Amino acid sequence: MQESVELDSVDWRILEELQNDATLPNRVLAERVGLAASSCLQRVRRLREQGVITGSHIDVNPAAMGLALEAVVAINVRPHTREVVDRFREFVMAQPETRSLLHVSGQADFLLHVAVADTKHLQEFLVDKLASRTEVRHFTSSIVLEQLHTRALTPPRHLRPKRRRRSGEA
Repeated sequence: MQESVELDSVDWRILEELQNDATLPNRVLAERVGLAASSCLQRVRRLREQGVITGSHIDVNPAAMGLALEAVVAINVRPHTREVVDRFREFVMAQPETRSLLHVSGQADFLLHVAVADTKHLQEFLVDKLASRTEVRHFTSSIVLEQLHTRALTPPRHLRPKRRRRSGEA
């Protein structure tokens, strides 16, 4: 597990702005967080180098692309070995229906989020692709009725940094 990175209040403001809109030009980001553009760019680069920022993305509406039905599938695999888990993960991530995959503890081994055109497409995915896998022992699917997203990741109030990093500090 990666060690956590010490972030000051400005770092958190940068992260919050970029999580809400990863396409912000550096000049606008700098204005919003109260930095010179060059200082802001330097901080963003440092956050990338430290592994805090791991990428940028856009959100796409699956329904607008003809994938109006989303489901979450709880899956159990056996035997639950590294080789089986790796092979299953590779298979699932190669499927065009896959939106995300979580390897979890608890009753299920995996939670799979898929986007499909309709119930027929979901049935084909579950029966023809998932159930045909020898390592899949059991699965249950649930249709997504509503999906809500959290706002940008921010530290809990008791962990929020009170100070801004002084220039020259790492």
